[in-house]
Amino acid sequence: MEAFDLYRFYHNGDDETAALRGVSLRLRAGELVALMGPSGSGKSTLLACLAGLDEPDGGHVEVMGLRMSRRPEAARAALRARHVGILMQSGNLFEHLTVEVNMRLQMSLSGHSTQRTIDHLLDVTGLSRQRHAHPSQLSGGEAARAGLAVALSSNPRVLLADEPTAEVDGVTEAGILNHLMERCRTGMAVLIATHSKVLASRADHLLSIRDGDIIHA
Repeated sequence: MEAFDLYRFYHNGDDETAALRGVSLRLRAGELVALMGPSGSGKSTLLACLAGLDEPDGGHVEVMGLRMSRRPEAARAALRARHVGILMQSGNLFEHLTVEVNMRLQMSLSGHSTQRTIDHLLDVTGLSRQRHAHPSQLSGGEAARAGLAVALSSNPRVLLADEPTAEVDGVTEAGILNHLMERCRTGMAVLIATHSKVLASRADHLLSIRDGDIIHA
């Protein structure tokens, strides 16, 4: 996955805020990259643009050599289903479906479905007992981990995750990180927006973002 000179502006009346200011990056197969920065620095906006959930005002994104930006939503959705796992800060689960059924739905979209994968991901994320729970029955941390399980269930080539280890204990965080590193060894590229120093210390590369600019790569 590559981003080329991304700009994103938000408007409130006559006021304009630059959420991204010419961000370029490349995610290589097998790499785990940590994206760090203060709240409001542009992390979530960058992930949304990379995933094709938001359109940049300038620049573009390519996934597996195919253009994601400024294509019809159906084309972007097809690219996401085939290649990209996404965990955003909210909206990752269908409220009327259980955790396990959310996973099964994602797997059906990608054509990848095994009970063993479901069981393993629920174990890794510490959610084996919540497999039949609906999102409204989960805590904030459990909902984030369930969203991660859904994102990983389709065996994506690229994972984009926003704070996947928020509100978890050290043992669970270590288990999730070890699983992500195992996935990287099979060729998956991972970009994680995080405040976790533990996760950042294990990443192959660290990107720092402030006021919409990558300030260290």
